[in-house]
Amino acid sequence: MTAGEPDAQTREETQADGIETFGRVNQHPSDTEGDGVGVGSGFKVGVSVDRNKKCRRTMEDAHSFIYDFGGIRGQGFFSVFDGHAGKHAAEWCGEHFHEHLLTTLLHSPSAPVPDLLNSTFHTVDAKLSELSASQNQHSGCTAVVAFLRLEDNQGRAVGEASGVGRGAVRITENDRSPQGDKEVSTAEGPKEEEEQSAAANDASRASDVKSRIRDLLSGSSRSTDLTDEPKGAGVTGTGGRGGVATPNVEITGPAEVKQAAKRTLYVGNVGDARAVLARGGRPVRLSYDHKGSDAKEVKRITDAGGFVLNNRVNGVLAVTRALGDSSMKEFVVGAPYTTETTLGPEDDFLIVACDGLWDVCTDQEAVDLIKGCTDPQEASQKLLDHALSNFSTDNLSVLVVSLQPQPRKP
Repeated sequence: MTAGEPDAQTREETQADGIETFGRVNQHPSDTEGDGVGVGSGFKVGVSVDRNKKCRRTMEDAHSFIYDFGGIRGQGFFSVFDGHAGKHAAEWCGEHFHEHLLTTLLHSPSAPVPDLLNSTFHTVDAKLSELSASQNQHSGCTAVVAFLRLEDNQGRAVGEASGVGRGAVRITENDRSPQGDKEVSTAEGPKEEEEQSAAANDASRASDVKSRIRDLLSGSSRSTDLTDEPKGAGVTGTGGRGGVATPNVEITGPAEVKQAAKRTLYVGNVGDARAVLARGGRPVRLSYDHKGSDAKEVKRITDAGGFVLNNRVNGVLAVTRALGDSSMKEFVVGAPYTTETTLGPEDDFLIVACDGLWDVCTDQEAVDLIKGCTDPQEASQKLLDHALSNFSTDNLSVLVVSLQPQPRKP
């Protein structure tokens, strides 16, 4: 993230040298065996974005996807963050949300994934409040996050720790570059002696965390907390000077190949960013639009002492749930709506997009538009072009996941 850049910065898409992406954000595996990029992972991702310069001066959306999430071949992470009142919240989530989810999976290996998604949303929301306090900015973002997990017939993860590969995750003391530290905060740092002391404490804490993770992944400690810090604290506390702590979690080896009976898609969202599953030509909405027009949300807000005027919270914000927005946190909460869906052969695509698409496109129209597409990149571009041609006035981020990727023809 760059403080002087007006647009939200999303990690550039890259392609790995082979099939292994090692948990890198927005990196596609290579077509090493001529079967089509991503086929070995059981899905393919396509992303199309547009600032919509006729209507928007800046881009406040961010997105991220990860192949073989958690070090398990065939698992995936997909997300879109739609910022408002600035880029900072969306940008930070695009860089760090997946890290907090991975850490939460390690913390509570036997907990239901919807509960872990809920916990992650609350943790990230708290982190953004810390960031707001340190940088004196109050941006927020809607969010939709999907975790594709491999499971056995009983719904248990095929990997360790709720879907994390054995030995695939480690904690490092210095995995953040100096530039990365600056990205989190521009506040003035402590004196050099204090920094050295803090680094020594972090190294000691990280050593203890590594030991606990080894115990966890070997099965000797099924539900031990990874740190002795208060709930919600970062794992190693290296979030940057004056900024917020982010967990240092890395995938350090090739993804494990596991036999799985089924694939389950877990989705969590706040606000009006949406996830829609294309199932046999029909849409299945996996998220919920949290808006000021929703009677239940209006009651929740008024019960908390706020009001909704012209479908806007306190006459200002159109969404009733979001990450960040610390100045309105008692009304605009970060508690997500979550769903759990077992995937089958009729499930062709997952569409994850901001409201820039959904404001001008129904769920069924979106499914119809990409029906017959074999390339998710082509599908995402079709949806984006449709939104622009139908006069969408917002930033646009469209992520399409092909859930039944086809081998490339010889």
